[in-house]
Amino acid sequence: MKLKLLFAALAFSAITAQAQVATINQNFNTFTAGNTTFPQNGWSAVLPTPTGNPGPMMIVFNDTANSNQYIQSYSGANVSTPQYLVSPQITVPTGNKSISFKARKNTASAPVMIQVGLASSPTDMTTFVGLGTATMLTTDTFQNFTIAVPSSSSSYLVFRTVSAVAAPHTAVDIDDVVYDLTSVLGTSDVLKATDNTKFAINAENTALQFVGKVQPKNLEIYSAEGQKVASGKVDKSLFDITNLQTGVYYILIETTEGKAVKSKFIKK
Repeated sequence: MKLKLLFAALAFSAITAQAQVATINQNFNTFTAGNTTFPQNGWSAVLPTPTGNPGPMMIVFNDTANSNQYIQSYSGANVSTPQYLVSPQITVPTGNKSISFKARKNTASAPVMIQVGLASSPTDMTTFVGLGTATMLTTDTFQNFTIAVPSSSSSYLVFRTVSAVAAPHTAVDIDDVVYDLTSVLGTSDVLKATDNTKFAINAENTALQFVGKVQPKNLEIYSAEGQKVASGKVDKSLFDITNLQTGVYYILIETTEGKAVKSKFIKK
C-alpha cells in the first residue's frame, strides 16, 4: 500500500511539473526577490558561462520606493553574451494570442537589445527562434511592447537580452508580461467564428475579397511580429494587399455593426 501511495504521489508530481498554461499575466510582485531565486513560479533563466566577476544574473529586483518588483537581466562582467528569461510552458500556440510587456535599459547601463521568441526547450537556447527583429533599448523609461505570437510547435516564451555595444554590466528591466488573446480594435464585442464575416484572397493575390451578410467597415493588418502594415476602409468588398510581402498576417476587422472580428491570412 505504501508503495502504491508513493507511486501515486510521484505521478501527481510529474503531472504538476509538466502542466501547461494557456495565458500568462505576471507582474512578478509575488516572486522571491534576489539574484539566486530562479527557477520559481514556473519561470527560469538560462545564463552564459561567466567570463569575469561578477557573472551574469537574472534578478528579481524589489523596487521598494515604488512598491513594485520586476525582472532585471544583468550581464555582469560578460560582454556580448545573451541571457534568457524563460516563461512557464504554454499550450502550443495557435496564432490567436500576443505577448505584451514593459522593458527598459537600467539607468547605469549601456544600450541593450531585447528580443522575444519561442523555444522548444526551457534549457536549450539553440532552439530559440526570435519573433521579428530585436529592439535596442536606449532609455531608462519603461516602454510598452506587443508582439503577435504565431502558430508554432514550441511551447516556451523567451526574452533574449544582450548588450548592443561591447560593454559589460548591461542590464534590462522587464515587467508586466501578459500572454493572452490578441486585442481587437479596442472593443470587447468580438464576433465569433460562427458569424457571417468571411474573406478570401483573390486569384491575382492582390486583394482581400469579403463575402457574407456582415460587411466590413474598417480593418487593420499586422505582420507576424505585431507591426501594423496596412489599414483603411474596404471598397466594394475589396481591400488592396498588393504592397504586402509574402508571409503570415493578422487582420482585425471592424464591421458596419460596430463589432470586431480577428483572423489571419497568408500572402503568397
